[in-house]
Amino acid sequence: MPLWKRNLWILWVGVFFTAASFSMVIPFLPLFLLQLGVHEHTELWSGLIFGSAFLAGAIASPFWGRVADKYGRKPMIVRAGIALFVIYTLMAFVTNPYQILGLRILQGLLSGFIPGAIALIGTNTPSDKVGYALSIISSGAAAGQIVGPLFGGTVAHFFGNRWAFGAGGLIVGLATLLIIFLVKEENFKPNKEKGSVRNDFRVALNNQRFLLVLILTLVVSSSVMTIEPILPLYIVKLSGSANHASLLAGIIFSLPGIASVMFAPLWGRWADKVGFQRVLFIGLLGGGLGMLAQVLFAQIWGFSLIRFVFGIFFCAVTPALNGLVVRSTPEDFRGRAFSLNQTAHQLGGMVGPLIGGLLGGMFPVQSVFIATGILLLAAMAMVHLNEGELKGRKVRREFVHGK
Repeated sequence: MPLWKRNLWILWVGVFFTAASFSMVIPFLPLFLLQLGVHEHTELWSGLIFGSAFLAGAIASPFWGRVADKYGRKPMIVRAGIALFVIYTLMAFVTNPYQILGLRILQGLLSGFIPGAIALIGTNTPSDKVGYALSIISSGAAAGQIVGPLFGGTVAHFFGNRWAFGAGGLIVGLATLLIIFLVKEENFKPNKEKGSVRNDFRVALNNQRFLLVLILTLVVSSSVMTIEPILPLYIVKLSGSANHASLLAGIIFSLPGIASVMFAPLWGRWADKVGFQRVLFIGLLGGGLGMLAQVLFAQIWGFSLIRFVFGIFFCAVTPALNGLVVRSTPEDFRGRAFSLNQTAHQLGGMVGPLIGGLLGGMFPVQSVFIATGILLLAAMAMVHLNEGELKGRKVRREFVHGK
């Protein structure tokens, strides 16, 4: 088996374990707060705990990207894995919300396992296989996000939330061991130039193609996250009862992820043939129309079906954006490029729920789906208007020097 393919499948397992460990503990943090006796301002604490990691991650990602380009992407994956192992394990022993908040801030500052895996794959895979490889990695994250809540909920139900945190730490620890012993980063050219994070931002601003990808990542991330605060409430409304609402919400949340596992590799193979910009255009078109169509269904089963169809198209978007990061940046800037892309993603993840919660509180719930669909279609229009820029393949090295 070629080295790039062995790395791909080992990293798939690592990304799967890491995504599963995240999704098996983070969704249950609000319930854990109640168990710790936080019965006043619980919503405020929950918002702080969720948002703090996004903000910390957005700040720290560019720094870790610069370190990755100097010392390698594999060391950064291992560093992030060890940090997550320690943080999740310590989470099992917290006694107050301040400790949880502190650990979540550390998680944002020190994490970067999945972005590091994406950067390593993007740099160590043959150019005609990049789309396929990035889609495979995306399916691993989606599969972990499906399995994680189920496993975490089961452990928490029978043994308690503290054991769920401990299990999450163990899983990400195993993933890190796999990377240490089985992944080999062969194609790495260390960046020996002196610089700063400030200069990296200047380089990104001077690279019009890459800057467009960052803007698209921010729009897409914030668009999708707008429905997170209101989806469970909307499911209760459609089902007509709060009974089994958590189970229904879990199933419906997982439908786009199931679609991603099934269809992302197909989109990736097609992207290698026709180009990432075309796949991105179709994914955003189908995702935007699918999001708008969700307001047309007043029954839970029809809504569930259209959520799955939405997932079929939308699962093409993130791998295509990652592929465009590869196409628009040189190898010795690749770690910083993915870290800046992660910053855009984190900022979108922080802003999106705020927009969704604000719209859902002021207008009918359907308005959130409409706004999200319009934003995705606006991103699609941006791709269409800049098709020539996104389609270009030659990366000019002067962008690395900020010229």
